[in-house]
Amino acid sequence: MFPLNFHSLLDRLLFRVRHGKSLAYVRTIWLRLCGVKIGNHTLVPKVTITWPHQVQLGCRCTLEPDILFKFDGIWSPGPSIIIGDQIFIGRGCEFNIRKSIRMGEHCLIGSGAKFIDHDHGLELGRPMSQQPGPEAGITIGSDVWIGDNVIVLKGVVIGDGAVVAAGAVLTKSVAPFEIWAGIPAKKIGVRQ
Repeated sequence: MFPLNFHSLLDRLLFRVRHGKSLAYVRTIWLRLCGVKIGNHTLVPKVTITWPHQVQLGCRCTLEPDILFKFDGIWSPGPSIIIGDQIFIGRGCEFNIRKSIRMGEHCLIGSGAKFIDHDHGLELGRPMSQQPGPEAGITIGSDVWIGDNVIVLKGVVIGDGAVVAAGAVLTKSVAPFEIWAGIPAKKIGVRQ
């Protein structure tokens, strides 16, 4: 029979292995071997990546679990999903990209945010799922704050220092330092 302190120590050790950085170190090494470009001091939690060579993560990024990096197409040269240095990406975000998304530095991306750079076609006489649709890359400047559950659609450019409030659906570009909110999102202010 082990003393009570041994079981407590074992429980703490197992907690650290399951929830600590150990698995993230191994996963980060594995993803680099698979083709993901990962900057120094960035550890990758449990994420889903369809085409590893299409993803580039900058230095000192903080990623929460369950992020989807989906390059939605057949093999092509990459990367097309380019995340800058010192970015925070919350749990459950989705990058659903056919063209590209480029993000500057020091951005905050809230949990559940979605970035989708394409649509389906709308012609009659053919199923929409079989039609090519319009595509346009997404560009996000530096020092941008995107709240929880924001949806950013094709062709949107978000300028440096902008803020997009939680739950917004962004269909138009945002100038630097503007604050946008709503569905569809509209300008509600400017950072001072």
